[in-house]
Amino acid sequence: MRILAIERTVDGVTDDQFTPEIAAAEARRAWDLHQAGVIRELYFHADEALAVLVLECLDLVEADAALASLPMVAAGLIEFEVLPLRAYPGFERLFGSTSAQ
Repeated sequence: MRILAIERTVDGVTDDQFTPEIAAAEARRAWDLHQAGVIRELYFHADEALAVLVLECLDLVEADAALASLPMVAAGLIEFEVLPLRAYPGFERLFGSTSAQ
């Protein structure tokens, strides 16, 4: 299942809480998840320093567990909105079902 995870700021968290140590640990864990095929794509929002991840997981429970393993999430510094995705069905509506003759 493809899942979109959009970082959200946490009220009360200050910039000085994002230490070089936690940033390095976050990058290492994100790398591990990427190498395991869980994080398929990783971006930053163009206008803000907020991460946008595309995950490949069995379900939302697995996605939540993967995100919870990120050090910044575990420390309560960031959180994610998690959105399950499905394939776009519009082409079927436009072109109907066709079979090879």
